[in-house]
Amino acid sequence: MEASVSRVRLTTRDRLQHWPIIVGFALIALPALITLASQEWSRESGVHEPLVIATGAWLIWRDIQALKPLIRRGSPLVTAAILMPSVLIYIFGTAFDFLVLEAAGVYGAGLACTYDVVGGAVMRRLWFPLFYLIFALPAPGWVLDQATAPLKELASTVSTQLLQPFGVPVVREGVTLFIAQYQLLVEDACAGMNAILGLTSLGLFYAYLQHGASWRYCAALAVFIIPIALLANVVRIIILVLITWQFGNEAAQGYLHGTAGLVTFGTGLLLVFSLDSLLTKFRVFRVKAR
Repeated sequence: MEASVSRVRLTTRDRLQHWPIIVGFALIALPALITLASQEWSRESGVHEPLVIATGAWLIWRDIQALKPLIRRGSPLVTAAILMPSVLIYIFGTAFDFLVLEAAGVYGAGLACTYDVVGGAVMRRLWFPLFYLIFALPAPGWVLDQATAPLKELASTVSTQLLQPFGVPVVREGVTLFIAQYQLLVEDACAGMNAILGLTSLGLFYAYLQHGASWRYCAALAVFIIPIALLANVVRIIILVLITWQFGNEAAQGYLHGTAGLVTFGTGLLLVFSLDSLLTKFRVFRVKAR
């Protein structure tokens, strides 16, 4: 009985030691989350980010339950070495309205807080959830544009070639698709290419739940994400072209445009699940479920 009481007291004392850094983390995280919610999460490229934060936090909480015997308070020096540059990055990002740096600073501060509470041994075991949370950081727009530009052009070319044999009056010129008397910008039609990050994060989350922290399997699945996103966007472009042809440009750019985006993401997820079933048939990718 006395041993039990002492453990409770020790746990309470340990928690009191952590509260300053936890409160400090909350003070910088909450404003950043509010900013992300009002700006980044309303865009198609960032719609997956709150889901990543929620599922990543759940993964950390779930895995820590099994790692409680390994929990030790981290070294204050290491905590400070992670926390100080993270706070500086956060301050710089906030002062100059650079949301990417602001979010990166919060992520770094979160790593410092986690290390301080659970220690290095548990942090190493939590490598996947901590890596997974990186997908919640907003990517700079120019990076997405540069990375997805060739894929957007390829997707529009494939879509045009698939539609023309069926009598659909569509031709491509540069970054514009001409459908009868209408025109559709390739940039708008392929906006779903920004869903690559969302598909990657949710695909890895699914793989982790199904197969555990197998880096080999996660890497194999991630390699196929770009072809999956490309195929899903071909479907989206075809849908938008057909809507434009039959119902006009206003219908294609209205609420049906958002519906086409949902179809794109749903198609991508179905392809990820199908790929998972296929990969598990190969011996090299067979891993024990968690």
